[in-house]
Amino acid sequence: MAEASEIETQTGPRTLGGGYLFGVPVGDLGWFASLLMSLASGFVAFFMGTFLGIVGIPIVNSLTHKGIDLSWSYKGPGLCAGITVLAVALAYLGTLWAKRHLRRS
Repeated sequence: MAEASEIETQTGPRTLGGGYLFGVPVGDLGWFASLLMSLASGFVAFFMGTFLGIVGIPIVNSLTHKGIDLSWSYKGPGLCAGITVLAVALAYLGTLWAKRHLRRS
């Protein structure tokens, strides 16, 4: 049986330029699937940013003795990360979708 690296070189690697992201064919997504993928990635980034903010605030509070409120983790890193990833994902997936429809016309 051939190893994975041998198979990739024979058929070509699935890369971002080839319309694949981690093996998922993002170039073949419709507009609704692109929207859902963008929203899902934005939610994941929001929750990861919020988690890192909740973990980081007690560390900053213990080092600086400022007393930062934990609600800042939603407004600060969580919201910034979520909006940034949502905008980038919408732009990227929307561009792929638009290119595919312009090629068909």
